[in-house]
Amino acid sequence: MRDKSTVLRRQYPPRKPTRRESSEDGVVRVGLLQGFELFVRGRPVSLPLSSQRVLAFLALHDRPLQRLYVAGTLWLNSTDARAGGSLRTALWRLRTPSLRLVEASATHLELAEHVEVDVRETRAAAEQAIRHEIAPDGEAAASLYRAGELLPDWCEDWILIERERFRQLQLHALETLCADLTAAGAYTEATRAGLAAVEGEPLRESAHRALIGAYLAEGNPSEALRQFRLFRGLLRDKLGLEPSPLMVELMGSLPLR
Repeated sequence: MRDKSTVLRRQYPPRKPTRRESSEDGVVRVGLLQGFELFVRGRPVSLPLSSQRVLAFLALHDRPLQRLYVAGTLWLNSTDARAGGSLRTALWRLRTPSLRLVEASATHLELAEHVEVDVRETRAAAEQAIRHEIAPDGEAAASLYRAGELLPDWCEDWILIERERFRQLQLHALETLCADLTAAGAYTEATRAGLAAVEGEPLRESAHRALIGAYLAEGNPSEALRQFRLFRGLLRDKLGLEPSPLMVELMGSLPLR
C-alpha cells in the first residue's frame, strides 16, 4: 500500500489556467456549475435556451452522441420528426463564421475539442482525488472546493440524473481528500475538505465522519464533539434517526450526551 503522505508530496504537472486566464487567451469556455455560461475571449456570449440545452448535453458527455439520441432526450415529448427539426434549429443557431462549438456529422454530434468545460475539469479532479493522486494545494483541489451545483435552475429529467451523478462523485472525492490529508498531517486542508463535503450534504454521515476524524487526529476533541452533536441534531430533526455505530465508535470515550 502506498504511503499517502508520499502520494500527496508527488510532483504534479502545472495547473490548468483559470477561467479568466483561458478565456483571455482566446479559448472558448462553457460553464455549467452554478448556471449556464459561455465565454469567448473572456466575454460572455448569449445563446437561445434550445442551443444552451444542446451545448450542455454534449458538454456532459466525453464522446460522440447519435443525433437521434440527443434529439430524443432533449425533446422527449415530441415526435421523432419534430425532435429532429428542433435539434437542427438549435444547431443552426450555434453556428457562426468565427466560432465552432460542435462537431457534427450526418449521424453524430460532439462538443468541439477546443471548448473547455468547467464540470469536466472538476470531474477529472474528483477522479484524481478518489485515486489518491491530487495535490491538496493545487488548482484541481480548489476546483472541488468551489464547485457549485450542476445547472441548478434546470429541472429536466436528464439534468437531474447528471446533477446527482456529479454530486455523488464530488462528495466521495472530498471525503477521500479529507481522509488523505488527515493521514498526511495536513489538518488545515483536511478540515477544509471535510467542511466542503458537509456543506454539500449536511445529512451525509460519511462526510461528518471524515471531518470529525480530522478534528480528532489534530487533537481537537471539543471540535469533534461539537460536530457530532450538530450532526445528531440534524439527523433527529430531519429524519428521526440516530448516528450509526460507526460514528459512535469513532467518537470513542467522548461524552456524547
